[in-house]
Amino acid sequence: MFYLLIFVNILLLMIFFLSLPHLPPQIPLFYSKPWGEDQLGENWMIFLLIFLLDLFYLTNIFIVKKFFSDNLFVKKVVSYFNLFLIISLSLIFIKIISLVI
Repeated sequence: MFYLLIFVNILLLMIFFLSLPHLPPQIPLFYSKPWGEDQLGENWMIFLLIFLLDLFYLTNIFIVKKFFSDNLFVKKVVSYFNLFLIISLSLIFIKIISLVI
């Protein structure tokens, strides 16, 4: 699963750098804020999604290895949750990029 995370990170970085010439200076990132300029963030702030994905994944792995090393059920649940994180945050990243191009 770690190799999947690395692959997704590289893929998302490639998507960002290939679409960089077409991106506006600010992109909508903060959908919880009111509609308009409050939702906009700088281009580089989309890397927060990649950073959060890596942070959550590594935190989950650390917690499982530290506290639940012998519990197979928790390992499976965390493994599926990590897969869900990878897929969902990747799709969010791609959706934001595709909306502004």
